[in-house]
Amino acid sequence: MPLVIAFSLAGVVTPLFSPAARAQDRPRLPVDRLPIRLLGDAVPLGLSEDRQVPDDNRLTESRVALGRRLFFDPILSGDQSVSCATCHDPAHAFSSPDPVAIGVADARGRRHSPALLNRTYGTSFFWDGRAATLEEQALLPIANKLEMASSVDTVVARLRADDSYVTQFRDAYAGEVTPRHLAKALAGFQRTLLSGDSRADRFQAGDASALTSAERIGLWIFESRGGCWKCHQGRNYTDEQAHNTGVSWGRQPLDLGRFEVTGREEDRGRFKTPTLRDVASSAPYMHDGSIATLREVVQFYNRGGGKNPHLDPLLEPLHLNDQEVDMLVAFLNSLTGSTSWTTTTGAVRKPPEE
Repeated sequence: MPLVIAFSLAGVVTPLFSPAARAQDRPRLPVDRLPIRLLGDAVPLGLSEDRQVPDDNRLTESRVALGRRLFFDPILSGDQSVSCATCHDPAHAFSSPDPVAIGVADARGRRHSPALLNRTYGTSFFWDGRAATLEEQALLPIANKLEMASSVDTVVARLRADDSYVTQFRDAYAGEVTPRHLAKALAGFQRTLLSGDSRADRFQAGDASALTSAERIGLWIFESRGGCWKCHQGRNYTDEQAHNTGVSWGRQPLDLGRFEVTGREEDRGRFKTPTLRDVASSAPYMHDGSIATLREVVQFYNRGGGKNPHLDPLLEPLHLNDQEVDMLVAFLNSLTGSTSWTTTTGAVRKPPEE
């Protein structure tokens, strides 16, 4: 079976970045504690069978194993102090508890590290959608001076000097260590990171007892008065589109999001809709990590977002009362996958019926 991930709610994080905001007890190099085998033919309940896997990078055990090793290896960073897992920690739904990404030499990035779950269904990548494929996305953090602060040429040279990597690349791609094969390996591993079979999935599959009464009302709010489905739609709870919700609008320096990629006026302040899968485990929230809890996120949208000249017309005040806000948050928590290798208890326990 593919990997199905579930996590406990991440601790409250300081909304705005400060040196003290970084989780000091979190290792800079998370250890690989994933299941021994990640690749399987089936997908978890609730997810589509139609995964985005290019013909020239079909998933094989050797390719996934190579990408997995690279993902956790600091050899990809300039001073070999951080890995991909540093900002995409499996213990946080392959995201980070830090408000913004923190790279080599504690460099502060511009945006929060997005969760990598179910990216096999993605059609654009990064908060501003500047990459069209996982393969294109995979190499860009390596050269980013605020992230891994290296270069693809440097990394390829290091890998070519390691006999074990040379053998793995030959086994996986029948060729040498190249930038193209490096990107493919990292992308292939990320395509195995699937999260589904949540209590919400089981409820929608016909198990009426899978959700509490509060969570069922929260689902109704999500699909009706809340209008959440307008952007968080489909089996992965994202339309893969960019929207201006007004998050951090007016704060300097102003992040213009998608506009920086396209130059189109209508894209000012637009950022990609993230998946809501395992959202309880990927705090803090929004592209800048400025909101610490799910309840605060719902309250932000309840107010109609952050007013600005480019606010998406889909956003308007929801007029939810406190109890309705709590029930919507309860439903969002039910989107956490049902099993986990990060706990000793296994399945996430369903809250008692009210």
